[in-house]
Amino acid sequence: MKHTITLPTIDHGPVTLPEPGWCTGHAGHVPGHRVDLSHRGTVHDLTFEGAPFLDAMLSQFPYASDPEYHRTGLYIAQTDFSGTFDATEVRQLAATLTVHAMHLRRLADELAVIQAEEGGR
Repeated sequence: MKHTITLPTIDHGPVTLPEPGWCTGHAGHVPGHRVDLSHRGTVHDLTFEGAPFLDAMLSQFPYASDPEYHRTGLYIAQTDFSGTFDATEVRQLAATLTVHAMHLRRLADELAVIQAEEGGR
């Protein structure tokens, strides 16, 4: 049996929906429109020398107006990272990007399993 959660909305009242196992919960949920309800997974902070570079997390918007968002996806946001680097630092950045690419591939594998479980939804 799937775990469900009921969240208040301003346009549809309380909405009960299945909560995926990867969802980190809905603490701090502020009622909004049903279309904005979402599930979010653990945020993976991908950094360079301690500075934010990319954030990645599983996400799903079960009532989104675009049905493509009903399926779980990997939300990726690039921070406003910038800088001027010398040759050594560029090599360090390139090495970091390689590590981040491996991490993103692992997340893609996890996402593929979740999407397969979701089936044709």
